[in-house]
Amino acid sequence: AEAGADNLTIHVEILGDVGATLEQIHALGCSAGISVRPGTPAEALAPYLEQVDLILVMTVEPGFGGQSFQADMLGKIRTLKAMIAEVRRPIHLEVDGGIDAATAPLVTEAGANLLVAGTSVFRADVPVAMAIDRLRQRP
Repeated sequence: AEAGADNLTIHVEILGDVGATLEQIHALGCSAGISVRPGTPAEALAPYLEQVDLILVMTVEPGFGGQSFQADMLGKIRTLKAMIAEVRRPIHLEVDGGIDAATAPLVTEAGANLLVAGTSVFRADVPVAMAIDRLRQRP
C-alpha cells in the first residue's frame, strides 16, 4: 500500500489470520481480495465474503506460467458466483490460469468478470493487441 497499490489480494490458504489480514488491508485504504488454489474448496471462502471486494480463482497451481487450464474449476467458479449472489455484495470474480481464447468464454459463462491471461497474450504468435482481441471473441 505504501508503494501505491490500491488492491491487495491474499491466499485463503495463508498460515495467518485471514480475517484480520483482510481488515488490515481495508485499514490501509485498499480493496481486499482473496485467492483460492485449485485444491481448496469454494466453501473455504464463505467466512470472508463480507470482507472481500474480489475473489481470485486459481485454475492452475500458482508458481509458473504456461500450465493447462483445469476444467473442473468451472464448478468452483459457478459455486462462488452463487455464493456472491447470496451475500448481495459487489464482489469481482476473477480467474487466473490457462486463460486463452478457448477457456475465456467458459469462465465468463461460469460467472467470472475479470480474467488474467499471461502466456496466451505474451507468448502468442501475434502482437499483444491481437492476442487480447482473441480473448474477447466469442466462439
